[in-house]
Amino acid sequence: MSRIGNKPVAIPSGVTVSIADRNIDVEGPKGKLSFKHRPEVKVAVDSDTNQVIVSRDGDDRPSREFHGLTRAIVANMLVGVKDGYEKKLEIVGVGYLASISGDTLQLRVGYANELHRKIPTDLTVTCPDQTHVVIQGCDKQSVGQFAAEIRSLRKPEPYKGKGIRYQGEQVKIKPGKSATK
Repeated sequence: MSRIGNKPVAIPSGVTVSIADRNIDVEGPKGKLSFKHRPEVKVAVDSDTNQVIVSRDGDDRPSREFHGLTRAIVANMLVGVKDGYEKKLEIVGVGYLASISGDTLQLRVGYANELHRKIPTDLTVTCPDQTHVVIQGCDKQSVGQFAAEIRSLRKPEPYKGKGIRYQGEQVKIKPGKSATK
């Protein structure tokens, strides 16, 4: 029994959900998302209670797995088109900075050359100042994926803490060689 999958998902006001075959289309003020769910799972919209109900036919392992997964994806889609998602990155280090030029994010993070990353079309990336990057979008997966790709260019190192980190991320600083004597 899937505890997550059995919970109905409330549809917020201003959001429309349409289901055709296995395609779920969600449209709201922040954008439009679509998802093709697995055949083991059934998705229906209850117009009386204004909820999305996810159910499954069988009780085999793949059906149980995709039941909760599909419900979580639909819930994330509804939140994304209504409120959107946001990830904030901090750049820590002397001379480390970020800027935006057109549809490209430019990063100087201690390498000999500047790093350039193309911004996906469904995301909005801003730099409030040179040491912060804000990534916004309606798709939770693409926001998190792009933030992880940017962070992986220069992960925070454990001795001085220099690098790109999520805002609020705590980096455990190791003592250097001189601390052992």
